[in-house]
Amino acid sequence: MLEKLRIALVGCGRIAQKSHSEAIVKNRDVIECMTVCDIVEEKAKAMADHLEKEGLKRPEVIVNYKEILKREDIDAVVVATESGKHYEITMESLESGKHVLVEKPMALSIKHIDEMIKTSRAKGLKLGVCFQNRFNPPIQELRKKIDEGAFGKINYGVIQVRWNRNKEYYSMAPWRGTWEMDGGVLMNQSTHGIDALQWMLGGEVEEVFGTIKNFSHPDIETEDFGGAIIKFKNGSIGIVEATSTIYPRNLEEKLSIFGEKGTVVVGGLAMNRIEVWKFPGEDGHPFMNLPDPETVYGHGHVPLYRDFYEAVSKDKDPYISGEEGKKAVEIVLAIYKSALENSPVRLPLGNFSTTDVKEAIEGKLR
Repeated sequence: MLEKLRIALVGCGRIAQKSHSEAIVKNRDVIECMTVCDIVEEKAKAMADHLEKEGLKRPEVIVNYKEILKREDIDAVVVATESGKHYEITMESLESGKHVLVEKPMALSIKHIDEMIKTSRAKGLKLGVCFQNRFNPPIQELRKKIDEGAFGKINYGVIQVRWNRNKEYYSMAPWRGTWEMDGGVLMNQSTHGIDALQWMLGGEVEEVFGTIKNFSHPDIETEDFGGAIIKFKNGSIGIVEATSTIYPRNLEEKLSIFGEKGTVVVGGLAMNRIEVWKFPGEDGHPFMNLPDPETVYGHGHVPLYRDFYEAVSKDKDPYISGEEGKKAVEIVLAIYKSALENSPVRLPLGNFSTTDVKEAIEGKLR
């Protein structure tokens, strides 16, 4: 049994500061952070300072992740950079023999995602994806009911992401809201909810019909609203409503599942509280009183890191493998493609990326 998983954290920005640091600290018995890396050295130093203040051994601070690749004292790389760099860093890490835990979305191209999965499998390395909201206690409770067949036939599900991202948010990092490095509200803010929706409805998508709009963010390239109808192969329907335009602040992220013998709504700020729980003989749940987390990230990175350690230690797939991580990204890319073509798109999607969206939009404007 592996005593500790020795990791390098690449990317020390917002999500790393809020969630990855908490996961490292609370898993100190099985995780050792050897190195923190960011192209902005001050961010890496701040992360090292924080971990040291929490009683951990101070990790080494570096600015070039390539220094990690040849080191034998690092077992795994955690990639928490901007989305457009996930593919490159993940592939180089895998090629150098490191396991990888990568933030969502795992990449912005179907071709790149498939390469990441193929390489990890060929080399016998673990590839995990940070869809940490799967670990939310209410989401776990909902999943148990689905696995038990308590809903009977599931008719449809709805994910509603009603958040706010203002001009200041985008000006803090120029990669945000670009097709090449990010995508819009669907790809950045809503992949967690879309992942949860497809996970509950069976995962096998047949067809997607979607639309995107930019209502109130003229300074970004991408959408601030996305909507879609998703047809699953098992006959169920998924509905997506996602926006970053809600006034004046984040409102809710709500997942609703409707079946012939059950109704569940998991809401709160980030799918963290049960709002409706109805089955024969059940009309409520203790998790209806859970508080909202301080941020939309929640606290799921803590069990996510623990699971990744166990995946490496016990040589099993992570809870959210590369194959699982691909599903939400493919749905988002299908929504983009459908919106461009104004017609339904069938899955599997084939090679398509956010860069293709950018080129198509620019072509229409010429």
